[in-house]
Amino acid sequence: MEVFEAVRTVLAVRQYQDKPIPPEIMRRIVEAAHLSASSMNRQPWHFIAVDDRDILRQLGSIAQTGPYIAQAPLAVAVCIEDSRFAVSDASRAAQSMMLTAWSEGIGSNWAGFGGLEGAKPILGVPDSLEVLCIIPFGYPPRPSGQGKKERKPLGEVASHNRYGQLFA
Repeated sequence: MEVFEAVRTVLAVRQYQDKPIPPEIMRRIVEAAHLSASSMNRQPWHFIAVDDRDILRQLGSIAQTGPYIAQAPLAVAVCIEDSRFAVSDASRAAQSMMLTAWSEGIGSNWAGFGGLEGAKPILGVPDSLEVLCIIPFGYPPRPSGQGKKERKPLGEVASHNRYGQLFA
């Protein structure tokens, strides 16, 4: 899938088929995060790919915004160091994973934004890292209406050269 097509059509997916994600695609998803740009190339992140059903259920039970993690065949916990650019860098990596997955027909959704301290003992995350988010991945149970998004008109959220000048 061409990159803009993935951006144009990606949607949040919170239900998943009971179908495993092949190891080579799991690796590609995590590799997309690994290859993402980071400020000064510091790479203030660590990614934990989880496909163990018991661990996925535990993560679903502690993630207030993502109980559907429990039904996903894969989730990636995005952990960050205490660094000025960590949230920005890890967010870019998360988006890279989500777009890579989408290009393979796999849906996902960002769960949490901090507040995931309960995931640390489940995943063995050291005190030096924070769990920024957990992203579940899985095949959508039905076609997911690719490209049908409700967005404000581009002219309301983008300007050209200066704020308020029409972006045509």
